[in-house]
Amino acid sequence: MAALLGRSCRKLSFPSLSHGARKVSTETGKSLNLYSAINQALHIALDTDPRSYVFGEDVGFGGVFRCTTGLAERFGKNRVFNTPLCEQGIVGFGIGLAAMGNRAIVEIQFADYIYPAFDQIVNEAAKFRYRSGNQFNCGGLTIRAPYGAVGHGGHYHSQSPEAFFCHVPGIKVVIPRSPREAKGLLLSCIRDPNPVVFFEPKWLYRQAVEEVPEHDYMIPLSEAEVIREGNDITLVGWGAQLTIMEQACLDAEKEGISCELIDLKTLLPWDKETVEASVKKTGRLLISHEAPVTGGFGAEISATILERCFLKLEAPVSRVCGLDTPFPLVFEPFYMPTRNKILDAIKSTVNY
Repeated sequence: MAALLGRSCRKLSFPSLSHGARKVSTETGKSLNLYSAINQALHIALDTDPRSYVFGEDVGFGGVFRCTTGLAERFGKNRVFNTPLCEQGIVGFGIGLAAMGNRAIVEIQFADYIYPAFDQIVNEAAKFRYRSGNQFNCGGLTIRAPYGAVGHGGHYHSQSPEAFFCHVPGIKVVIPRSPREAKGLLLSCIRDPNPVVFFEPKWLYRQAVEEVPEHDYMIPLSEAEVIREGNDITLVGWGAQLTIMEQACLDAEKEGISCELIDLKTLLPWDKETVEASVKKTGRLLISHEAPVTGGFGAEISATILERCFLKLEAPVSRVCGLDTPFPLVFEPFYMPTRNKILDAIKSTVNY
């Protein structure tokens, strides 16, 4: 299955060039996978702010992905606790807790099950500050949710719903690509004065491994990162898809094509300037994400870059995304925007 997806089952490592609100140290850290980096960030958040709380389904014993392991034992069951199986209630409680000046760190067990809480996120959390004329807010709310393909999840455990939330003013949407990024971005989300939806690529929970500084650090939101420089075409992605895109860039390089790869990190509000500057240099743009192509966030990026870079473009903007079908089980390899699909699109765009 992994071979068909264009994904390796070996442990992945990620060169990291990020700088945080506190500069990310270049000193050697501890080798961590992504779920352990998330766990470390949660430990730091709870330890540094007594107003912080972590709650959701099964978080008391570590959660299904073990991201909350050890938290209840260290900080007590009054600050780390299980909730009923009711996403609307979980987020609604988080909004109220945050409105009282606390840091509410909510876990939705799978992003596929965030939809029952959609009304609370879109009509309550996102509008809380606006409707009160900035007298009240729930900016202390952070919603964590594992998203995306995992190789065997089918249509209820594999979805990428980020685009739904990118249509909503008043919240932020953040997706990390690696353990170091996950820790720094999550701490920034928790401490940001706005409600944030933080999607975690569950395929990388154990596959992605890199050196992660053990100290408390933050990576700024809404700042994209050029993780690979090139001259012929710009590739933009986020989360787990960056690994697949990097592999396609290496394949393209063997054929003489120089690719510039950008990790968007924050989708709402996104860093238009970094993408614009890159496309004005390369003249070409390819966007890739797991979510279905129609209405995916790639369409928003495409429209914005067309407005800003129309006279600089050498080819139409290309999108390599999931298909417009429910997420399949046995046909997942055909649904996914694989390395080979991206390479074909790179060559087609460069040769346009």
